[in-house]
Amino acid sequence: MDGGDPAIGSGHVPVMLDRVRELLLPAVERVSGRAPVYLDGTLGLGGHAEAMLDAHPGLRLIGLDRDTTALERSARRLARFGDRVTLEHAVYDELPRVLGRLGVAHVDAALFDLGVSSPQLDEAERGFAYSYDAPLDMRMDRTQGLTAAEVVNGYPPAELARILREYGEERFAQRIASAIVRERERAPLDSTRRLADLVRTSIPAATRRTGGNPAKRTFQALRIEVNGELDIWGRALPAALDALPVGGRVVVLSYHSLEDRITKRILTAQAADTTPPELPVPLPEHQPRFRLLTRGAELPTEAETTTNPRAGSVRLRAAERLREAT
Repeated sequence: MDGGDPAIGSGHVPVMLDRVRELLLPAVERVSGRAPVYLDGTLGLGGHAEAMLDAHPGLRLIGLDRDTTALERSARRLARFGDRVTLEHAVYDELPRVLGRLGVAHVDAALFDLGVSSPQLDEAERGFAYSYDAPLDMRMDRTQGLTAAEVVNGYPPAELARILREYGEERFAQRIASAIVRERERAPLDSTRRLADLVRTSIPAATRRTGGNPAKRTFQALRIEVNGELDIWGRALPAALDALPVGGRVVVLSYHSLEDRITKRILTAQAADTTPPELPVPLPEHQPRFRLLTRGAELPTEAETTTNPRAGSVRLRAAERLREAT
C-alpha cells in the first residue's frame, strides 16, 4: 500500500518506511563480494524501493508488480538508479520463475506490502473503492480476465455467500448474496455505487450505524476473489523464504486478518524446532530455519496513522534465515 509522493501519486508516504528499512538494511549490509539483492514483491509506486536504493549505493532491486500502471509509474520514479533496477510484470508467487530467468540465485532482503495500492484506490475507474461510482472491475492486473462484475453476476448464490463470509468475514453474507441474486435478475450489477447501495440496504439498520461503510467487507471479499490474493500469498511467502540465504530477511505488511494469519502460520512454522518431543536433545536438522524479528505483529505508530490513514490496519511481521535446509 505504497502511497508514493506528490510528484507521482497521491502524496502518501510508504507505510512503516523507517521500520522496514531498519529491519531489512542489516541483511544487505552484511553482503560482501557481490551486489546485494533486494526483492520488492509488491512494488506499487516504488516508495520503499527508492528508500532502500538510496540507503545502500550498491544495492540491486528486483521489483515485481501485477499492475502495469504501477510498473510504469515506478519505472519513472526509479529511473535515476539506472541498471541497478530490474522491474518485472509478475505476480509475487511467480518469484521462482522470475529469479530463474534472471539468473539470480538468492535475494538478500525481501518486502511484501500486501493489499490494494493507493493508485488503485484513488483511480475511480479501477472499481476498488465504494466511495466512487465506477465499473465493477477490481483487477490489480488489467490484462487478466475475471472482473468483480463477472463474480457478482455469474457466481451461484452459495458460492457468493461463501466468498463474502470467508474473504470478507461478513456476518450477513447470506443476506447480501440473496440480495445480489435478486438484483442481477432484474439487470446485471455493473457499478460500484449500485453494489454498495445494495449491500447497505441488505444489512440491518442497527449494524449500519457502526463500523464504517457496510460495503467495506463485501468489496474486500470480491477483490480477494478476483485477484486470488490468499492462494497466491500462500505460495509466494514460502517461495520467498526459500530464496533467502543465511542472514537474509523478509518483511511482510498485511492489511487484514486473513493475510496476516497466513503470514503468521508460515513464519511460525519456519521458526519452530521440529525435533520429536520424545528425544532428549534437539536434532540439528530439526532446528529452526528462521528466527522471528518481531514479537507478534507490530503496529504503526499513532503519528503515522494520523498522517497516513491507510496505515491504520497494517500489521508488520519479519524473519531472518538462520540455516540452509537439510
